[in-house]
Amino acid sequence: MSWKDDFDPELIKRVQEVDEEIAPKLAAIDDQIMENQAKVLKAFRDHNVATTDLSGSTGYGQDDEGRDKLEAIYAQVLGGEDALVRPQFVSGTHAIGVGLLGLVRPGDEILYITGEPYDTLQEVLGMAGNAIGSPKEYGIKADYVPLPDSGDVDLAAVKARVAKDQPRVVAIQRSCGYATRDSFTIAKIAEMIKAVRSVMPDTWIFVDNAYGEFSETKEPLEVGADIMAGSLFKNGGGGMLKTGGYIVGRKDLVERVSYRFTVPGLGGAEGATFGVLDAMFQGFFQAPSVTGNAIKGAVFEAALLAKMGLPVRPSWDAPRTDLIQTVNFGNPDDMIRFTEALQHNMPIDSFITPIPEATAGYEDKVIMADGSFVEGSTIEFSADGPLRPPYTLYIQGGLTYAHAKLGIIGAVQDVFYNKD
Repeated sequence: MSWKDDFDPELIKRVQEVDEEIAPKLAAIDDQIMENQAKVLKAFRDHNVATTDLSGSTGYGQDDEGRDKLEAIYAQVLGGEDALVRPQFVSGTHAIGVGLLGLVRPGDEILYITGEPYDTLQEVLGMAGNAIGSPKEYGIKADYVPLPDSGDVDLAAVKARVAKDQPRVVAIQRSCGYATRDSFTIAKIAEMIKAVRSVMPDTWIFVDNAYGEFSETKEPLEVGADIMAGSLFKNGGGGMLKTGGYIVGRKDLVERVSYRFTVPGLGGAEGATFGVLDAMFQGFFQAPSVTGNAIKGAVFEAALLAKMGLPVRPSWDAPRTDLIQTVNFGNPDDMIRFTEALQHNMPIDSFITPIPEATAGYEDKVIMADGSFVEGSTIEFSADGPLRPPYTLYIQGGLTYAHAKLGIIGAVQDVFYNKD
C-alpha cells in the first residue's frame, strides 16, 4: 500500500504535475542549503566548539564559555560583530522590541520604511493598544512610510522622509507580516539601505529578520544593515528550540541594547543557559537544512494551490526570501474551512477544530492551525491569519519537506475532494 492510496487519483495526478514543474526550483534550494551549511560548519570549526561547551550555566550565568562561542558563531555566520543569543527572549517580537527600544532615547524617532509594521509590533511601538511602556510614553516617536499599491518601497519618498525627520533608527521589516505584499529580498533591502545612507549616512538601520535566516545565501548585515533581530523558534533554532531570540550586529549597538535586555552595568554578561545550550548549538547547526526544506514546502504549496484556482503569493517560481506562503480566500468561511483542514493534517492536536479568537497583540480575531511540538513554532508546519479582508492565510514552516507536502495535499483533499 502506498501513501498515495489515501488521496483522490485526480489529486495525485496534479501532485505529480507539480513535482515535475518545481523540480529545478527545489534543486536550486538544495544548492542554497549547501552554501549556508558550509558557512555554519566553518564557524563551528573556527570557534573550536567542544562537548564541554554544550553544558550551559546556572544562576547568574557568568563566564559561560559555551554561550560566548555560540554568540560568536551567530555573529560570524550572520555577518555581524557581536550577538545576544538567549533563551530569556520570550519571542522574536521581544528580541525586536529590545533591539529597537534599546537603541533610542527621548526625542529620537524610529521610522519604518517598509510600510506599517505588523500587529504585535504596532503595540510595541505605541502605534496601537494602550501604549504603556512604549516609546510614546518616553517621548520617542515611532512612525512609518506607507507603501504604494505595488508593495515596493518608494525610495524617493523614503529619502524625502529621512531627510526631513532625521530618525535615529530606520527600521526594515523583511517579511510580509500580515500584509499582502511580497517579502523583501536581500537585493531589495540593499537598495533601501543605499537610499537611506545617501541622505543620512549615520542613522542606525535595524532589520526585523523574522522568517528570513538562511532563506538566501546572504543576510541583511552583509548588505549594510547595522543590527537585526529574530526568533529562535523560527528559522534560527532549526526546530530544536522551545524559546529564545537573538540580536546580532555592530558590537557597540549590541552592547547598547544589552543594557535594556538585562540592566545597565550587566548587559550581556549574565544570563544562564542550563538545559538549553546544547539545543541552541544543534538547532543553529541544522537550521540551513530545516529552513531550506520549509521553503521547498512553500514552493510546493504555491504550485498546488494555484492549480486549485486559489490566488497565492509569491508564486512558486518567484524569488524567495523567507518561508511564508500566502493564499487569499476572499471570504471568512473558506479561510476558516481551509485552516480546519490544515489542522487535521498536523502531527499534534490533529483532532482539534480551530476557531477564530482574540489574540494578545492583534487587533482582529486570528485563526490558526498549529499542531506543532513547540507552541507558536512557525518553523514547523502551521498557518494563521487575521479575520479581515482580503482573508489571507499565512502558511509557514515544515520540519521536513515531506510533512509540508503531505499536510497541504491532505488539506486540499479535505476541502476540494471530500465534499460530503
